[in-house]
Amino acid sequence: MKDAKRGAAPLAAILVNIAAAGTVRAEDVFGRAEPGQIGFQTAVTPIAAEMHWFHNWLLLPIITVICLFVLALLVLIVVKFNDKANPQPSRTTHNAGLEVAWTVIPVLILVVIAIPSFRLLTKQLTLPKADITVKATGKQWYWSYEYPKDQGGGFGFDSLMQQQVNDDNLRLLAVDNEAVVPVGKIINVQVTSSDVIHSFVIQAFGIRIDAVPGRLNQTWFRADREGIYYGQCSKICGKDHAYMPIAFRVVSEQKYAEWLSEAKQKFAAAGGNDLTLAANAPLER
Repeated sequence: MKDAKRGAAPLAAILVNIAAAGTVRAEDVFGRAEPGQIGFQTAVTPIAAEMHWFHNWLLLPIITVICLFVLALLVLIVVKFNDKANPQPSRTTHNAGLEVAWTVIPVLILVVIAIPSFRLLTKQLTLPKADITVKATGKQWYWSYEYPKDQGGGFGFDSLMQQQVNDDNLRLLAVDNEAVVPVGKIINVQVTSSDVIHSFVIQAFGIRIDAVPGRLNQTWFRADREGIYYGQCSKICGKDHAYMPIAFRVVSEQKYAEWLSEAKQKFAAAGGNDLTLAANAPLER
């Protein structure tokens, strides 16, 4: 008995340390997933936060109750209605009350889910007035970003996966040129493709939209926290599908102004007029 208590104490300490480490990791790491992580990335936009609430506090409890209820029914049927317990099976074929219940109750559950779901979908698809517009073009297999001239940009650049990985770079996520946006501003992202269908996804922002050749789709976000946020193409778009990550760096307004000035000189070859037209082009839905 004493040996068992001695063994339990170190085990309890280990479990406490693991739980504490997990808590620190969840607080300190954002913008990307951790190895072995269960759940969403930390939300840094209002839309992403509402998506997490919708999943964690509405959908998850509902589906948990439904699964437990169905499991209880299965156990009840196995125990109470087996051949040994019921050598003479019931000849009941219909029960009007039961049939009404199993039709009406699922409809009511769907209505409860649908109301906040439609509200969230409306917020995602209704774009507020943008402070900054960024155009993202999917290519095989990298992303190109354009900043329109009429918003202080007038340049564009390609963003390719970083080949050399070190302590500061994340394998399959780090890129050579990150898209940069200011914190607390509404960013309109126009998404298209030059070849095949790609999908523009940044989990921490709560955005996902397809990049379709010949179409200009759009989405938006407002990041409330500075940092680097990663995403990836989520369409199987070809042999290098796994090697076209997305990286957005969210900075203060002052740092964004400094980066904008430097980027104009660095990417001056992109040309400003075409980028202005791209930002003002009509959007297809």
